[in-house]
Amino acid sequence: MSALASAKSAWLSGEALWIVLVTVSAYGIVPLAGTDYLLDAVLTPFLALSLAAVGLNVLTGYAGQVSLGSAAFLAVGAYAAYNLHLRVPALPLLIDLVLAGGVAAAIGIVFGLPSLRLRGFYLAVSTLAAQFFVQWALTKFSWFSNDSPSGVIDAPVLTLGSIEFRSAGERYLFSLTIVLVLTLLTLRLLRSQSGRNFVAVRDHEIAAKVIGVPLLRTKLLAFGFSSFLIGVAGVLWAFAYLRTVEPAGFNLDRSFQILFIIIIGGLASLRGAFIGAAFIVVFPLLLSRIGAALLGHVFDSGVLEMCQRIVIGALIIAFLIAEPRGLIALCDRARAAIWPARRPALPN
Repeated sequence: MSALASAKSAWLSGEALWIVLVTVSAYGIVPLAGTDYLLDAVLTPFLALSLAAVGLNVLTGYAGQVSLGSAAFLAVGAYAAYNLHLRVPALPLLIDLVLAGGVAAAIGIVFGLPSLRLRGFYLAVSTLAAQFFVQWALTKFSWFSNDSPSGVIDAPVLTLGSIEFRSAGERYLFSLTIVLVLTLLTLRLLRSQSGRNFVAVRDHEIAAKVIGVPLLRTKLLAFGFSSFLIGVAGVLWAFAYLRTVEPAGFNLDRSFQILFIIIIGGLASLRGAFIGAAFIVVFPLLLSRIGAALLGHVFDSGVLEMCQRIVIGALIIAFLIAEPRGLIALCDRARAAIWPARRPALPN
């Protein structure tokens, strides 16, 4: 046992070293070396989508509850934070952000109630109600957009006390801090009894009920916490990245994009959410440059979107058949091949 404990300690220290290196690089090197384009057009949306994918992964990957309405909770978070800032200007930005996530969590719990009776495909279809209802409400009632006829809102400047986050680097650092804190909070939740309850419900709901897992509380906690994370991601998407948003930007395609992230990156894996988001953000940029180099002006935006859909669809099919754990499994295999002694054979 002592040898196993020492091997486990060595592996954990290696993992901690990688986390420290990534964190130091993200805070110290990237803001100094990265261009405004990299920070504003690549890394900031990557962080927002990563947080949304973490939220959906909690619900679908860990708790086994399928949802197709993620974009609705992005919109709820963005518009709730906008209205809180507009109508209660005395509230600090961080309080607006937390309350906006809370509003998204409350709506997520309401739309999560059918999970008590429905499962699988039927639950996925029922979550579409949130997608269509939220988008309709934001378009129908102009109050949510401060009486804007089109529903378009201009996000306020990110502020924290007397500090304003105006530049691309400042908005990136703000988003990075929020995502890091909430990811650590998610990790703590998943390692608690609630996280174990999520997995029990996902693996076998009847068996989980027999051993005393509270199904009602567990499912609603999964929907609420997932919607909270996605709502905060919506605030980052609107305030830190786009800074001008409309209800049409939170359509069903956005929900599928977040779902594709966790499928490609890996279900039930927080690292998979970040890897999948990186792929979804970087892949269109690489595809556009390769297509432009090979086909020139023929490779326009329409062809790019079509090729992107075809390749991502083919990848999803390939992963579901050959490697259901997604890109995270390939990364683990590559790491094991390069450093075979880093990860000991630990019991599951």
